[in-house]
Amino acid sequence: MASADPRVRNIKIKTGVLKRLMKEKTMYEKEAEDQEKKVEKMKTEGKDEHDVKKQIEVLQESKMMIPDCERRIRTAYTDLKNLIDQEQELAETEEYTNAVTLLKEREAATQQ
Repeated sequence: MASADPRVRNIKIKTGVLKRLMKEKTMYEKEAEDQEKKVEKMKTEGKDEHDVKKQIEVLQESKMMIPDCERRIRTAYTDLKNLIDQEQELAETEEYTNAVTLLKEREAATQQ
């Protein structure tokens, strides 16, 4: 039974890590975008300067998480790519196929 193969399990785990990190980065990017809109709205509405500064801090925190996510994505990508390259005899498994698909998604995202 192929699913009992620890290599398949390892591919599945590393694929999950990369997928989660990519989703996390997208979430931080959206959060930063939403915060920017909120800050601009507060400024145009003439909100209290202290409140605006607080929102700017929140915005900066979101923006700071993006490069960290990107760094962790690059590491997870490399780990998964290396594993896939080593385990080509598992190419028939669903986990291997999912991993290759995710790697291609990541490559496409970096091309944009």
